[in-house]
Amino acid sequence: MAIEYRLTLAGAIPLEQVAELAAPEGVEESLRPGYPRLLSADLADTSGYSLSICGGSNGYFDAEDEDGSQWEWEPDTYVNIVFHMPKDDALRTATPHMVTAVARVLASRPEDAALVLNGNSLLLTRLAGTLRTHRRAWWDNYGITGI
Repeated sequence: MAIEYRLTLAGAIPLEQVAELAAPEGVEESLRPGYPRLLSADLADTSGYSLSICGGSNGYFDAEDEDGSQWEWEPDTYVNIVFHMPKDDALRTATPHMVTAVARVLASRPEDAALVLNGNSLLLTRLAGTLRTHRRAWWDNYGITGI
């Protein structure tokens, strides 16, 4: 079983611009007929995860906030960066690397954004320029104090 973190940015952003920030080492492109465009990178050796980047429209995203309330978001267009991590001891080192990549993307891009763990747990939102972390215990568990 794996752990997945999904960073979603609102807007029709060129995938290459996001890839330069999320995976400066480079990405591969998949152009399978009948499927949306997909960029990916295997960064297991350097960062402990692989990632995929794709865009879409008419999005619907939801996740549970720390108080059990349901958060919902419907961006017209969006780009997803999905970080795939093994569920083992490497997770302790991969997660800080992933947060560093997320911080790099957020620092360079102004769009509304959300970071969700396993499609269910809301960890971070940036709406109208206001960044808010959720699930303080998760951030504390990894010793992450700022993003």
